[in-house]
Amino acid sequence: MRDPPWKRDEIILACALVVDNSWKELRPGDARVAELSSFLRGLPLHLQNVRSEAFRGVNSVSRKTTDLATRCPGYSGAKTRGSKLDTEVVLAFWREPERMMAAAARIRALAGEFKEQPLVDGSDEAEEGSAMEGRLLLRAHRVRERNPKPKKAKLAQVRRKGLLIACEVCSFDFGRFYGPHGEGYIECHHVVPLHYIGESETRSADLALLCSNCHRMIHRGKQWLTPEQLRELVEGQGRRGSGLTVV
Repeated sequence: MRDPPWKRDEIILACALVVDNSWKELRPGDARVAELSSFLRGLPLHLQNVRSEAFRGVNSVSRKTTDLATRCPGYSGAKTRGSKLDTEVVLAFWREPERMMAAAARIRALAGEFKEQPLVDGSDEAEEGSAMEGRLLLRAHRVRERNPKPKKAKLAQVRRKGLLIACEVCSFDFGRFYGPHGEGYIECHHVVPLHYIGESETRSADLALLCSNCHRMIHRGKQWLTPEQLRELVEGQGRRGSGLTVV
């Protein structure tokens, strides 16, 4: 059985070890590797029935530190096989080490709220585990990185122009479809995702108002789409489906 891919939170914790070790890999016999191995095995981020006996063992953790160390911008040797997410995390630590080390500390602190559970697909416990995974990631990343003020400014700007609060891709209007219950509701999307640019000042021009479906479609896949690209796909589907030209 192949163990599940490393999640961002796990990679952040491993990279914190590498940074603390002067951007050098850590070997399996290192006590810090053993501690992180035990910590990761206790996190409810992966279902029990997709874990092998070697899940996040000392060899796996050591190898991950090697992958991360060889992606350090100052490393001059050959890189090992790692993931795109490995590179993203390394660059985040390289650019903002204090912020990312603080993020690693928060992940460890938040993990104390959860207990390891024998999760199995299709059970009630599996559904609880999925919820706990999302809760951990949201509190460690999304809440920290999101500020409600830019969205409020964006909505105010749209209203000043006399425009509807509707999806900028497909024009879906929650108020029109759901009545008073949906009035004024819309999701706000960073045109360039925050996980890519890191901490930055957000302007109204950096945001797009999207319905839930279009928001998910923009983020689907390894490379996100811009609102313009998704609008072209939607319009293309309309032309193929109706035989009419969308203007």
